Amino acid sequence: MDPYDLQGSASRRRTSNLKDYFVGATPLQKRLESVRRQSSFFPSPPRRKILQCTQLQEEIDPQKVAFLLHKQWTVYSLTPLYKFSYTNLKEYSRLLSAFIAAEKQKGLAVEVGEDFNIKVVFSTLVGVKGTQRDPEAFLVQILSKSQSSREHREGRVLWTGWFCCVFGESLLGTVSEDFTCLPLFLANGAESNTSLIGGWFQKTFDCCFSPLTISAFNLSWMAAMWTACKMDHYVATTEFFWSVPCHPQSLDISYAIHPEDAKALWDSVHKTSGEITQEEVDLFMDCLYSHFHRHFKIHLSATRLVRVSTSVASAHTDGKIKILCHKYFIGVLAYMTELAIFQIE
Repeated sequence: MDPYDLQGSASRRRTSNLKDYFVGATPLQKRLESVRRQSSFFPSPPRRKILQCTQLQEEIDPQKVAFLLHKQWTVYSLTPLYKFSYTNLKEYSRLLSAFIAAEKQKGLAVEVGEDFNIKVVFSTLVGVKGTQRDPEAFLVQILSKSQSSREHREGRVLWTGWFCCVFGESLLGTVSEDFTCLPLFLANGAESNTSLIGGWFQKTFDCCFSPLTISAFNLSWMAAMWTACKMDHYVATTEFFWSVPCHPQSLDISYAIHPEDAKALWDSVHKTSGEITQEEVDLFMDCLYSHFHRHFKIHLSATRLVRVSTSVASAHTDGKIKILCHKYFIGVLAYMTELAIFQIE
């Protein structure tokens, strides 16, 4: 492990401005009470399958996937949507456009269909699912309108959000057919637009959004699962970031490893074919801690893991995620869906 490219740094930690816009009781939460788990921690299974491509992933439009990759998304959990219909996406686009325009004008009433400076577009994301039973994912975008052309050509993308469910069987079986289960919501753009759109969905479909934070425990699982992935080529260094509680200001420690060395370390601790176990995750992280202590005499076990970054994806405890690899796109979403479902239940 000596060839590792190590990088230790300390910097002032920036506090997150993530706001809990959408937490609030809804009738649906009461309906889900019968399936609420009693424990307060995330009950990770002792083993998981190593991420693989699915046959459904082959149906995804490559251009849409390319648009979703390499962007930083803020993730939320979302309770099931009541009376949502995929046949009404065009109508939802029209109504949400009017709602946003009215809110932007500080409550001034506007007629649905009036020509606004923005346009909202709903579209499906075919193939973004784990099984045929999972509901179809869909994308919502706020687009600016060109004011210099009579052709009303669409301008730049101002905000993007998408709703999905990947291997969501544990939630699908708990609700009636009136509900559409899309527990994972990802947003990119101004938080004010996220708040507006979230408010409209809550009122229209009796649902509830909650920011999805990612614990150090789950970040460790992500680090192991993503390091275990077989890559045709690596596009990023494997990095870990820990927060050190100290006064008067917090410090961050960054730990950078060549991705091939990280994969070699994982292969040395991985013994179960096709699966990852909790013991392997713990051993993988312990090896990193020991190596770092040998070089810098710092016990990382006394700090808090806040971010991991690999060639597959990166994730931050504040609920920020960036997916980098098309091959494991569905696999990353599957784990995020699992976290979202647990938060809902």
